[in-house]
Amino acid sequence: MNSMVSTAKTGLQDGAPAGDKQGLLPPVLVQYWHKAVRWRWPILGIIGACLAAGLVITLLTPLRYTAESEIEISREQKQITNVQGVESQQSGRDLEFYATQYALLKARPLAERVAKDLHLARTRDFMAAHGRGGRYDELTEEKNFTKRDREIVELLLDNVSIDPVRTSRLVNIDYTSRSPELASAIANAWPRAFIAATVDRQFESTADARRILESRLNALRDRLEQSERQVVNYASRQQIVTLDQVRDETGKTQVARTLAASDVEALNAALNRAIESRIAAESRARSDGRATPETVSSQSLALLRQQRADAAADYARLQVKFEPEYPTVREAARRVQTLDAAINQEFQRVSGSRANEYREAVNRENELRDQLSQLKVRLDRQRQASIQYGVYQREADTNRQLYDALLQRYKEIGIAGTVGVSNIAIVQNADVPTRPSAPRLIINLILSLFVGIVLAAIGALILDQIDEGIREPAEIPDLLGLPLLGYTPMIRGSVEEEINDAKSGTYEAYFTVRSNLAFSTPQGFPRSMMVTSTSPAEGKSSTSLALAVILGRTNRNVLLIDADMRSPSIHKFAGGNNTMGLSNFLAGENDLGGLVQPSGFKGVTMLTAGPPPPNAAELLTGDRLKAFLESDHGFDHIVIDSPPVLGLADAPLIAQAVQGCVLVVESRGVALRAVRSSIARLVMAHANIFGVVLTKLQYREGGYGYGYGYSYGHSDRNDDEGRG
Repeated sequence: MNSMVSTAKTGLQDGAPAGDKQGLLPPVLVQYWHKAVRWRWPILGIIGACLAAGLVITLLTPLRYTAESEIEISREQKQITNVQGVESQQSGRDLEFYATQYALLKARPLAERVAKDLHLARTRDFMAAHGRGGRYDELTEEKNFTKRDREIVELLLDNVSIDPVRTSRLVNIDYTSRSPELASAIANAWPRAFIAATVDRQFESTADARRILESRLNALRDRLEQSERQVVNYASRQQIVTLDQVRDETGKTQVARTLAASDVEALNAALNRAIESRIAAESRARSDGRATPETVSSQSLALLRQQRADAAADYARLQVKFEPEYPTVREAARRVQTLDAAINQEFQRVSGSRANEYREAVNRENELRDQLSQLKVRLDRQRQASIQYGVYQREADTNRQLYDALLQRYKEIGIAGTVGVSNIAIVQNADVPTRPSAPRLIINLILSLFVGIVLAAIGALILDQIDEGIREPAEIPDLLGLPLLGYTPMIRGSVEEEINDAKSGTYEAYFTVRSNLAFSTPQGFPRSMMVTSTSPAEGKSSTSLALAVILGRTNRNVLLIDADMRSPSIHKFAGGNNTMGLSNFLAGENDLGGLVQPSGFKGVTMLTAGPPPPNAAELLTGDRLKAFLESDHGFDHIVIDSPPVLGLADAPLIAQAVQGCVLVVESRGVALRAVRSSIARLVMAHANIFGVVLTKLQYREGGYGYGYGYSYGHSDRNDDEGRG
């Protein structure tokens, strides 16, 4: 066998292409367009059904009205009191803030509050406005009020819509119902309930915080009293008397001075002064008494000195006048001596007072030193005790700071909770709608069209996947592992007219097949060949006739044999009779000239199938057909129209006698697995398969046209069935 047979075997065994791809599929969009054209009627049906359903649903749906109110949600509350609340001031800056607000607007507690504020459970108007009036009566009669209230809340949540305005703090609240007045009332009640719920939530949060802070304040108050009492008691036991106490910026108590330290400081200053006084007294006591400041400043000494000077002057004057022994002179001399003695006595008195002053200074200094030493010992004991005193004082300061901070926070929360300021403001109230918001015919039809297109696309893909036939010529080499000899269009009319018309696309297509077959053997077009198919009505008879006619027009002598003795058809195309034919020849008739007959086509002689034999396979089992094909009867080429391969043994038997065979496959016809089974049977019969001809290709769907047809104005007639 040649390489094509081995290629077919490999392709069938592996279930995959045996060789390289021999063609390119059309672009993806073109393939989808072809699928859409092929399944256009189911697609149009699905789209039409969806449009009709959308129209019916729109006409049957009751009118609904939508009312819209608008609110503004600020990130932070207005600072009326300038006092922080419980919530963090940074929480509003988070990205989750607005998402939380939108979720709260759709929360069930808010819907329950709206239902309670508007008394929606008291009448059936609300549920009647949503088409549930009968349900309201039923639940009321059954006294199932809890379930009724729950259904009212569910209706509220199902019909309310929260639509934030992008890049803003505005939020639209829409409510839809069959009653425009009810829709407006609920759309206005919703933001009011939301604001009230927000304020209540803030008050509840501050109330909880106040309760917690109250219990904490009581505990801290007890701890503060205990720590302060401990500080006072310890200071009393250790005789620590503080004079100055101040608190720094952190609230810690700073002890500036104690009584003992103040006493030490005062005694130390007095001792320093006493030392200075003693040194000064000692200096005065050791110095000459006549040149001291006391003697210089003494009035009595000054008076005595003045008197002595006067007395000395009188004595000197008298000595000039009188003799030293003169009584008056002696009296004057005694007076001077008396004054000198008085002056000396005064000097002695001053010197004695300096000595007394020095002794007093020394005694005072010693006394102060003794007292200072005693105070230092006492101060040292207090300093040692001040370590523990500081521990007690720091504990008291810490408790006082905690208590003051909690007390301040308690007051702030109390003020913030009682003000009740909301960060939500109503921007626009909802008006009573005058026009219905639903149903919208145009939008519903557009949606129906979209759904129809999607369903139609899905349906077309499903139908295309279910269809196991070969769709495109380029798939032949990959799927079957055989070369593609050519493809022919769907013949919409007479087969004979299409084949006879050299300007038709059918003729040109079969001429291409004939040209490719000319390269199938080294000698050119095979001398003997058969045309078969997987199942009937795939176009094998038309292909056999077309190849024979084209060969005849090239001045070749062609014999066309109808070997389908079970269902002959060649004589119908050629206008002959089927009284005598191949069955007679295989049964033993040797007069071939009496069996063949003209076909009406140039260069083509035909041998019809003849009378149907009881068992055609038994006739084909013999060697007469093979011997005839190998002998020279004056025909250049013999083309045999073979029966289908599957279900019959005729085709494999004929394949053993001919030089090769051509497999005809109908486009989108027989399933791929059946075609592969046919090829497997032919391979098992050692048939030489030249290739595959794809027939009945609707080139408007497949995107394959024929240039010849365009050149000569080929038109496509509206015959949906057609023949191949």
